[in-house]
Amino acid sequence: MKKPVPFTPELTAKIEKFQSFSAPMTLGKINFSSKLLLAPMAGICNMPFRLLMEDLGAGGTVSELISCHGINYGNQRTLEMLKIDPLEKNVGIQLFGEDPEAMARAAAVAETYGPKFLDINMGCPVNKVVSKGGGSALMREIQALAPLFEKVRSQIKIPLSIKIRTGWDANSLNAGEILKIAQESGIEWVAIHGRTRTQQYTGLADWSFIENLNEIKKLPLIGNGDLHHPFGVSERLQKTKCDALMIARGALRNPFIFLESLDPSYASQKRSQFHGKDYWEVINRLYFYITNTFPEERTILVQLRKLIVWFAAGFPHAASFRSQIFTSQNLDETMKLTEDYFLSLQDSQKFINYDEVFMSSGHG
Repeated sequence: MKKPVPFTPELTAKIEKFQSFSAPMTLGKINFSSKLLLAPMAGICNMPFRLLMEDLGAGGTVSELISCHGINYGNQRTLEMLKIDPLEKNVGIQLFGEDPEAMARAAAVAETYGPKFLDINMGCPVNKVVSKGGGSALMREIQALAPLFEKVRSQIKIPLSIKIRTGWDANSLNAGEILKIAQESGIEWVAIHGRTRTQQYTGLADWSFIENLNEIKKLPLIGNGDLHHPFGVSERLQKTKCDALMIARGALRNPFIFLESLDPSYASQKRSQFHGKDYWEVINRLYFYITNTFPEERTILVQLRKLIVWFAAGFPHAASFRSQIFTSQNLDETMKLTEDYFLSLQDSQKFINYDEVFMSSGHG
């Protein structure tokens, strides 16, 4: 993919200001540009979105979960999901499945696409994944984990990581046991979402549990869960014992969350420096990435519209704008409505009620 048109000097200056707070960090054998990484989200973390998040401060990214069986069957749609753009710096591919042989074969294929690392999904709670033995279901049969890890590890040369939850339910909080198995089986680091499988995305992430794991860990640990707003992420970043943090849904309503969270003063300020015209520039950059990735207008519209309306969340008259976007007739009309809306905001501030449930269905 060719490089996009640069951001305006004004937005570039804002980005560079926040990036000045960033410090590189190392997980295993991989160097990341900051301690804030984009978590894998199904249907979202495709190549265009990953590129955009790297542009806006993510120290690394992970693909949406990809089926090992789809890879091994040679499914074209699945193979398209493996593609990585040369502009991507620190990207991993996440695989899901239940069979060690199938996972190992798929890992060998995925490695040929050029990721910096591979990740095994052990956290997805949705039934269509869990019912087949993948995702969170892997946490129920921990005696099978070492053979799985070692089989996959034997087929690749790049680092292997895993993403887990605290446990299957409140009565089986076995993440600590899994950390030990991972360390003995050649896993480079572990990301943990602070909920059980039975919680899905309800309730609150248990950060006390995550921080307690840091007392016994022998591997780098990445914390994930309820990192929805920059002031919360900034505060967590300053006090956590985790080696890094992963942001998921927070990036869908605030594409600048990685940048703003890097500023240690943001925890007390709680006031964004990014306004409507900045969002319009970001959407233009996203439009560039999406149109250079997907050939069909229908696919482009599906990918673009959902992110546009999420980015609008919290701005004045967002509900009316959302209705207009989803009834627009084509791509040109969608972009014109978007331009008019975001440029009309001038210096309007966002207000998001973070206590409201947002995107509670499965996403990775």
